Amino acid sequence: MKNPYSIIHDKTTSLTPERNTLLDLRKANRSFNEINALVEKNVYSFQPEYQERKGAMAKILGKEYVVFSSYDYLGLIGHEKINTAAKAAIHEFGTGTGGVRLLTGTNSLHRKLEKDLAAFKGKEDAITFTSGYMANIAITTALIGKTGRVYADEKIHRSFMDALKLAGADYVLFPHNDYRALKTMLKKDVSVKRKFIVSEGVFSMDGDLCPLPELLALKKEFKAFLIIDEAHSFGVLGNNGRGINEHYGIDPGEIDVVSGSLSKTIPANGGFILADSNVIVFLQHECAPYIFSGSLCPPATGAAIAALEIMSEENWRLPELQNRIRTLSGIIESNGFKTSSGSSPVIPVLTGDYELTFKLYKFLHEKGILVCPVIFPAVPVNESIIRLCASVYHTTKMYQYFDEVLKEFRNLQ
Repeated sequence: MKNPYSIIHDKTTSLTPERNTLLDLRKANRSFNEINALVEKNVYSFQPEYQERKGAMAKILGKEYVVFSSYDYLGLIGHEKINTAAKAAIHEFGTGTGGVRLLTGTNSLHRKLEKDLAAFKGKEDAITFTSGYMANIAITTALIGKTGRVYADEKIHRSFMDALKLAGADYVLFPHNDYRALKTMLKKDVSVKRKFIVSEGVFSMDGDLCPLPELLALKKEFKAFLIIDEAHSFGVLGNNGRGINEHYGIDPGEIDVVSGSLSKTIPANGGFILADSNVIVFLQHECAPYIFSGSLCPPATGAAIAALEIMSEENWRLPELQNRIRTLSGIIESNGFKTSSGSSPVIPVLTGDYELTFKLYKFLHEKGILVCPVIFPAVPVNESIIRLCASVYHTTKMYQYFDEVLKEFRNLQ
């Protein structure tokens, strides 16, 4: 059986789950049918293999593309200071740590990164993990478990949903950003002693922001704990990039726990949790992703430290990013498409229709524009999108070309 990516170039091969094998599953049959259908229509868009990457340009299978779906919002991938820091970390500590953080896997870079993350955000302390996914698992398994009820936004990231199930937590979902519905749910559950409100700073698919002031008011009224995933808001919201609380002018201490990623605005790998020092010490000794998973490798740690320094030093990047957000959103709307983004760099083209989504993807792809079509189950059925991401790397010329291509597509419909 061939790798899914290789069958893009071999239309004679189809993926078929064989009977009495590990893949004799209904799920495998559904998945392979979807892959085969996308390949047949020549719109399989996943796992593109970059042969080169420089700024907003990438080479895939020998063709040049403008990348419009990268998480590199501030344009820090390839920054010389970050590259130098990663190399220096390898020179000092090697490529790995040889252990988990609690035993032999902690080095001085880990300590500095956690200190710098806490200072940047204005929280007491931080703990880092090998991914943001693992950070959310740490929160739910160690801090929540079966101790109360979780009230999560229905569009919370898949990592948090998986984490809630893994922890065996009692949870309910409230309608997206509907704090009035959330209040009704909280008011009804008078017997629940420990309540946890979970939302995102910037939602990873829609690009909209959570109503943090209203969530904080509910936290205080119902004596709940507030947990915010800032994977897509850390580094890009607020005058200094401090995140969702700075955007609203709210003290970071008002939020009990913040999780985030080191692979988006910060161009490395890993994830983190920010909280009070006592909470961090507890997590260091009680959460499985910290105790039983290898620690963050030195080059990624060094790169993240350097990225935080650049984010503070090169403060021209944030206003430039906002300019690009406005420009890209304007281009989408001027060509008759809807988008739900506002001040975040995640800008979805709300295509809705599955066929239109892949038709637009294919057209853009043929014109040398790399975008991400997002379909069910990543989003609900009939809510397909083309997810765009604004980046400081994008130039005026790139946006002009994107505008021309969208107009051409519209004229052909």
